[in-house]
Amino acid sequence: MTSPTTSVQRRRLIQGAGATALGFLGPWNVHRAWAQTGAKKPLLIGLSTDDTGPYASSGQDEQRGILMAISEVNARGGVLGRRIETVHADTGGDAVQAAEVAKTMLAKNEVAFLLGGVHSGAANAISQVAQKYGCIYFNTNSSSPTEAGKDCHRTKFVWDGNGTNFSTSVVKGAMTGFGHDWLLLTSDYQWGHNTARGIRTLVEGNGGRIVEELLVPQNTRDFSSLLQKIQHIKPGVIATAVGGEDLKALRDQVRKAGMDRSFGWINNQQDWPDVYGLGREAMFGIFGTTWYWGMRLPGIKEFVERYQRTNPNYRIKVPGNVFYNGYMATHELFNAIERVGSTHNLKVIKELENLRIPAIRRMQHEDAYMNPLTHQLQQNIYIASYNSFPRGSDDIFHILARLRPDEVEDSSSVQQCKLESYAATPSYEP
Repeated sequence: MTSPTTSVQRRRLIQGAGATALGFLGPWNVHRAWAQTGAKKPLLIGLSTDDTGPYASSGQDEQRGILMAISEVNARGGVLGRRIETVHADTGGDAVQAAEVAKTMLAKNEVAFLLGGVHSGAANAISQVAQKYGCIYFNTNSSSPTEAGKDCHRTKFVWDGNGTNFSTSVVKGAMTGFGHDWLLLTSDYQWGHNTARGIRTLVEGNGGRIVEELLVPQNTRDFSSLLQKIQHIKPGVIATAVGGEDLKALRDQVRKAGMDRSFGWINNQQDWPDVYGLGREAMFGIFGTTWYWGMRLPGIKEFVERYQRTNPNYRIKVPGNVFYNGYMATHELFNAIERVGSTHNLKVIKELENLRIPAIRRMQHEDAYMNPLTHQLQQNIYIASYNSFPRGSDDIFHILARLRPDEVEDSSSVQQCKLESYAATPSYEP
């Protein structure tokens, strides 16, 4: 496989009279129809999504969001007159597989940008490879605090709220309503541990105490022994850092055990593909989200209509937070390229570091902004519960409150993140 150094050299734009004399048109010039017609070379995007594994539902959903954004941009003539093309590979929600996906896309396919990620371990692996090549990587949906903390990179931008953002939004409300004795139910991998650590800090900082932490191995389907321990301990609040298919199994077994109303449950984030169509029985407690289709804000109605035209036979009939994150992040990449008038990676990075997105474009209540020190988008966090008075079958969230971006900002990420310098980041213009 081509080494990162060699590939970076190949990816650099050769400028000047010498390049013209050699007829150098970049890595896409061989056997491409566009090269024969005189059209501008396409912009190749790598989609590194978790289409199988523990976050398969969300991985497939965010891929749809990314592709809808690309389709809309191509319908308007592409970016800087260049059509967007894609190459796709499944990470399987696995760090080793994700790293190989990223290496192949960069060394073999020579993609210009990388998009996608739900499993934080997979996203971290992709970002390490992307930084070596200088390739801008958009972590669209993984929410471990470390993604914008100790595992941050100059080329990586994080578009979802993280565990600390969500935990901050729900801890105080849960403590007021359910008591000061907390139990942590933690998925036994990076995202789970980091999220639980953030919850612990918040709970103890507000006068509560963690009476127990129970670890959940990935791909757990039988929670009976853990639920028995919870019944014995009798905490006031149970904070879950469990996601994907594991969370679906947990919710079903909690309900069947009659424990959904006898304890205060919080899930710091609730991904739409994980709960859609499961009914009231599968939802209890309070949780956070970055966006909800049922909010009465400008642009949402039209966005839902475009989604439904694009996905007429999809099982999820209205868009949720995961689709939204993928869609919005993709559009912001293309907007940044258009503003700087270039695909040069360092120019685009600097533009993104100063990004501020008007609320009306975000379909949220306040403007969102990129933290230049961590590369995480700061945005509204909404506290929600199950909707007991829905306007329709898909209106399953009840928004209880919203917090401003500055109210939930993760200060620990700022302390832990050490971005590489611009000089240490390979530069190229695809």
